[in-house]
Amino acid sequence: MMFLNKYDKVPWDALKYMVSEANYGGRVTDPNDRVCINLILEDFYNPDMLKKEHKLVESGKYKVPLEGPLFTYIEYIQEMPLNDLTEVFGLHENAEVTSAINQTEATLSTILSITATGSSGGDGQSQDDILRQSSEKILAELPANFDIEAVGKRYKICYEDSMNTVLRQELMRYNKLLAVVRVSL
Repeated sequence: MMFLNKYDKVPWDALKYMVSEANYGGRVTDPNDRVCINLILEDFYNPDMLKKEHKLVESGKYKVPLEGPLFTYIEYIQEMPLNDLTEVFGLHENAEVTSAINQTEATLSTILSITATGSSGGDGQSQDDILRQSSEKILAELPANFDIEAVGKRYKICYEDSMNTVLRQELMRYNKLLAVVRVSL
């Protein structure tokens, strides 16, 4: 906020340095990851971001929203595509097709690998029995959900340590994933 309020022009280089090196730089130890952070910030910390409805991607499906009250930003976010377009990641649209094909092949390969060739296993068990046992074994090995309240008490959310917020968010997502896996099994 100080950089934005104190200077007549936005000090883009100083802002990029503060975020990439000072704020996150101490936590990111891999040199390639540090380069990645700096490259990402180049896309977002630049004078073009202040242009009216600046396009973030060539198609214009992602652009900087117009300044307005909070509800206009919420509406803008809700109108965004549910699945990110490949151009957001700098990829050709065929990359999505290739990814879908690879996912399908991997899924079918996994299904085929757990499917017995006959109606029963080598020890006389039916396919359903084998799958049930596998499911029960996986279910028994699943870890318990994280106690978000305990984590919140131990790692308080504060401005000085933004990673605590990220930790809580990731633990909540992981708990949701565990719930889906349990229900699925």
